[in-house]
Amino acid sequence: MARQHGTEQEKGTQKPKGTMTVQEAGKMGGEIRKEELGPEGYSEIGKMGGEVRKEQLGHEGYSEMGKKGGEARKEQLGPEGYSEMGKMGGEARKEQLGPEGYSELGHKGGQRVKQLIEEGKRAEGGGEGSKMSEDEESEGGESRGRSKPRH
Repeated sequence: MARQHGTEQEKGTQKPKGTMTVQEAGKMGGEIRKEELGPEGYSEIGKMGGEVRKEQLGHEGYSEMGKKGGEARKEQLGPEGYSEMGKMGGEARKEQLGPEGYSELGHKGGQRVKQLIEEGKRAEGGGEGSKMSEDEESEGGESRGRSKPRH
């Protein structure tokens, strides 16, 4: 029998007892499975599914999927909500790593930014300051917050 628009179900009226849509059945089954496995088990299944999907899409495809999801979430939350979500994530990460680990992570990020700036300067033709000073070289490429006036 062909599906008709405007059925009782679509109008929000009662449907016959014992009938269920595929979507409703799937949701019900998922909820039951979630109860059986508990939060940790259900989370583990999700991680396994994510790994399979990552293999299917490859690194670039999986990255693109994440970007699309992030953009959609950003639209849902708005700028303030998205910013708040980032802060919460940063705090959670800080808790995971502890003060020293979080500091090390920040240092690595700063070094990467410095590297990217240097690469950009070299790509532009070695603009002013594209080479490290002797002091920076002797400190392993770190300026430790001290800056010298450029001549």
